[in-house]
Amino acid sequence: MTEKDKMLRGDLYDPLDAQLVEERHNARLLFQKINTMGDTDKEARNALFYKLFGSAGDGLWIEPPFYCDYGYNITVGKDVFMNFNCCILDVMSVQIGNQVMLAPNVQLYTATHPMKAIARHSGTEYAKPITIGNQVWIGGGAIVCPGVTIGNAAVVGAGAVVTKDVPDNAFVAGNPARVIRTIAND
Repeated sequence: MTEKDKMLRGDLYDPLDAQLVEERHNARLLFQKINTMGDTDKEARNALFYKLFGSAGDGLWIEPPFYCDYGYNITVGKDVFMNFNCCILDVMSVQIGNQVMLAPNVQLYTATHPMKAIARHSGTEYAKPITIGNQVWIGGGAIVCPGVTIGNAAVVGAGAVVTKDVPDNAFVAGNPARVIRTIAND
């Protein structure tokens, strides 16, 4: 089994594996190009995002700069907006639904490390997927941690650190994020 296979399964893997280093390098070349393009050629910029991501629906709008690990583990639905300085550590699957809005400085982290110091010192890491439902709004500076699912029509408050799943139609905020109230999405 390759280190990439282990990574995609959620097992401990070596991030310094030559194949993974090269794939991260290739992703960086793409998003660095994207990040230096001006606003005059949004179609060309979007074409590069469609090349970077595993898949993306129509109506994608991303304000640079944007950062990710691999890109190919990111699946984006239709009419998705990501504001400035979005960072997605897509060591594992990141699924973003339709009509999702990410405010500036939103961070989605699938990557994590062992809690035990000896294992962490080995340099290996692992990941857990992130799933974001449809019609979600994630406020500025929010962090979504590994393994979290955010339900449909949920709102994540600015600066929240989301460590647990968020139900449909919930407004969560704080560190760690907790449900503040239910949203009546009639």
